[in-house]
Amino acid sequence: MSDASNDPKRGLNLLGRAIEAIPARPDLAVLETFPNRYPQRSYWIRFETVDFTSLCPVTGQPDFARITIDYVADERCIETKSLKFYLASFRNSRSFNEEVVNRILDDLVAACAPRRMIVHGAFASRGGISLSAQAAHPDEAAHRLEPPARSRG
Repeated sequence: MSDASNDPKRGLNLLGRAIEAIPARPDLAVLETFPNRYPQRSYWIRFETVDFTSLCPVTGQPDFARITIDYVADERCIETKSLKFYLASFRNSRSFNEEVVNRILDDLVAACAPRRMIVHGAFASRGGISLSAQAAHPDEAAHRLEPPARSRG
């Protein structure tokens, strides 16, 4: 007989479900977490997506970005499928690029209370100007903006 407290899917509602609707907006998304089995160790976790989209709040035109999330978990880790649905919920949301990066940071920190987290957004060029924004927890506003290293693969 298995111990339910050791079930890795305990408390995760999206994982293992084949059909689920993408939330219409970020505030409707649910970010699920699971216990960090190594809370005594500081180790970095990275999420990357190259197909993030949101909408310009003025023109309604799509903005495309590469979003990189690096964090050091404390007691909780972010479940990947719920993060995918959360990020996809920005697809029809109108926000400035800087707001997107800060909103993602705020929502993820609220969900998992990490020791450290950095969210970096590299947005596609518009009119010959590209934009990158980076937000960190705890606040490191003076930290120089550096693009994350590209993963191999």
